[in-house]
Amino acid sequence: MQNVERTVVKPTSEVNLAKPRFELSKILTKMQTSIESFFLKKGYIFLFIGFLLGRALILAKLTPFSLPFFAAVFFIRRDRAPIALLGLVAGAATLSLGEAAFTFSTIVLFLVLFRFVSNWMKNEFKGLPILVFTTILTIELLQTVITNNGFTVYGSAMAGIEAGLGLILAFIFLQSIPLMTASKRRQSLKTEEIVCLIIMLASIMTGTIGWTLYDISVEHTLARYLVLIFSYVAGATVGSTVGVVTGLIFSLANLSSFFHMSLLAFAGLLGGLLKEGRKIGVSIGLLIATLLIGMYGETGVPVSKMLLESGVAILLFLLTPSVLTSKIAKYIPGTAEYTAEQQQYMRKMRDVTARRVAQFSNVFQALSKSFSTIEENPDGEEPDRDLDYFLSNVTEKTCQTCFKKDHCWARNFNTTYEYMSEIMHELDQTGSISPKLSRDWDKHCTRSKKVNDIMQQQLTFYQANRKLKKQVQESRKLVANQLLGVSEVMGDFAKEIQRERENHHKQEEQILSALQEFGIQIEHVEIYSLEQGSVDIDMTIPYCGGHGECEKLIAPMLSDILGETILVDLEECSTIPNGFCHVTFRSAKAFAVTTGVAHAAKDGDLISGDSYSTIELGGGKFAIAISDGMGNGERAHTESQETLKLLQQILQSGIEEKVAIKSVNSILSLRTTDEIFSTLDLAMIDLQNASARFLKIGSTPSFIKRGSKIIKVQASNLPMGILQEFEVDVVSDQLKAGDLLVMMSDGVFEGPKHVENYDLWMKRKIGELETNDPQAVADLIMEEVIRSRSGMIDDDMTVVVAKIDHNIPKWASIPVQNMKKEA
Repeated sequence: MQNVERTVVKPTSEVNLAKPRFELSKILTKMQTSIESFFLKKGYIFLFIGFLLGRALILAKLTPFSLPFFAAVFFIRRDRAPIALLGLVAGAATLSLGEAAFTFSTIVLFLVLFRFVSNWMKNEFKGLPILVFTTILTIELLQTVITNNGFTVYGSAMAGIEAGLGLILAFIFLQSIPLMTASKRRQSLKTEEIVCLIIMLASIMTGTIGWTLYDISVEHTLARYLVLIFSYVAGATVGSTVGVVTGLIFSLANLSSFFHMSLLAFAGLLGGLLKEGRKIGVSIGLLIATLLIGMYGETGVPVSKMLLESGVAILLFLLTPSVLTSKIAKYIPGTAEYTAEQQQYMRKMRDVTARRVAQFSNVFQALSKSFSTIEENPDGEEPDRDLDYFLSNVTEKTCQTCFKKDHCWARNFNTTYEYMSEIMHELDQTGSISPKLSRDWDKHCTRSKKVNDIMQQQLTFYQANRKLKKQVQESRKLVANQLLGVSEVMGDFAKEIQRERENHHKQEEQILSALQEFGIQIEHVEIYSLEQGSVDIDMTIPYCGGHGECEKLIAPMLSDILGETILVDLEECSTIPNGFCHVTFRSAKAFAVTTGVAHAAKDGDLISGDSYSTIELGGGKFAIAISDGMGNGERAHTESQETLKLLQQILQSGIEEKVAIKSVNSILSLRTTDEIFSTLDLAMIDLQNASARFLKIGSTPSFIKRGSKIIKVQASNLPMGILQEFEVDVVSDQLKAGDLLVMMSDGVFEGPKHVENYDLWMKRKIGELETNDPQAVADLIMEEVIRSRSGMIDDDMTVVVAKIDHNIPKWASIPVQNMKKEA
């Protein structure tokens, strides 16, 4: 029995805890769906709003709400206009039957006028309010004439006032009704839309004037409830605005409620200021405002009644589900919910963009694979096929008309095929046929001379076709390498997009506080990255007057706070004294490179075949490149300059160095049939750790001077453009602060006259230098080479010298933490 009892009790407890919650959530969701379906989808919300607006009054006499509301519904949802008309007439009937008839006749007149003017009305949104004004003015003047047997000044003035109010309300309702009836909205509310929505809600609540429940005024309770909602959702600014607008509408409807505007505005202000206390704080703000206004003594309403009405409003406010307030807050700028919604939207857009970029990366990778997958025919299948095509073309023009065709190809096929194959190979390799093969072929073939001539002609086409196929194959490899490089760049870009900006609010507050305590005024700090070596901070500061405050004070203080050297990367100063300066601070590189260049053209000409470039790439890399075109003069200069330009553009796109060099080589080898080659000497220096990668394509050695030690850097690769396919040898070395990197073209390295060992001569000359200035070193090396040739310049010469140093900022760090301790 105990086992049975246990199996019964345990499931019962689980059902009591989980099932009611599930059923309650399901019931609430079903009720919400039913309410939205009844009011929004079926349009009965227009019946409810129309009923309240139909009985709303201004100055206890004017009813300007009915026609503007009907016109707005007629313009927005013409199929719901009959429901709105029914609600307006029903609401007006609660005032009097004559008012109901007047409302109905006004709407009928509006429809008749609209039927006449709709054909030439270009813009209904602007034309409807004017038509509303004309309709109200016409029917009010007509009523004045019938009632007073003619026009009166008072009647005409009241008609003009009511028509003017109708004109304004038509514009307001046209903007606010879509906000109330739309079940889903993506855009945030503008300030004008918020004000129009508040006026709309206050106008609707005006229809409840005179309603009481247990001596509690319904309109006062609803108005305070509305102020509580907006104060809680949007803060003091919107809350007080709602209070002023709602109180103004109520005071126009009932002059005895003029004090109510002060109460609602004060309650909105206090409630918004106390919103950090959640619903309780906002409710306390309403109670304080009610007590202060009630104790003022001029309201004419007992304080107890005002507190009771406020208490009912607070009760309704506390019973309001958080789902509703959160849904409203999503559309009001400045709220936490709106910010979260925008961040979620931006995160979604970021993820979508990253996925699309990743998809493009995969597409380029697939294309690269398709181009790089060149058909490999085992057992020489491709050459055999080409040979068969070649022999077919030869036999078609010779053997087809020969009387010994059957003897050669039917009875002695193998012998004839072998003879013609050997002849074709010898012609292809040597251009002639050996005497022995010629004698044997003459014995075998009666038309040997003709066959040889035709074979010589066809061989030209065969060789051209083979060269074309090879170029196509190399072109495919070039495209494959380029597509692969683009795929890698786009893949890295997709990963960068997916790296969400970190939340650095605490660090921002700490930096702001530290700088302000030091006496520097900062308006705004925004941190994008605090990763070591890639710090990225934006600041907004008041106009500095050009005194260099950012470079001299803020950057050194940030260097001490973050524990690494921070420099001003970008500064945009205001052009007016009362403006603001926007500054970007980023991590300084651990090392700095200074360069010096010396170059001379052959025989002292103006145009050198050598070209050089110093390229500062993204990601903290520095590139030094020298290219030497074949020969001298303008053509060699154009070739070497084009090589460096292509290399620079490819490297700056983010493609890896090896792929970049192979791409440039393929382009140079494929774009022209001329024998134009160029060398390339490339050094990639990482400014964070001073590591260097040397890629030398047909270039001379480079030298690193480290104190009294000279290190030679050399690699063996043919010049660019000679081979379509080659492997790039990469030599890596670790540079140190104080090192001198000397790179030169062959005109300098092989320039000294009567020197057998260029390596030893160059090492000795570099080691004898007593200066570490890059420009001086370049000039001295160039001068030594030219002197060794008695002042003659027999080739283009270029020397690029780079010095590696620690990157020391101009301004030392300011110890912020130590100053705090001393204070």
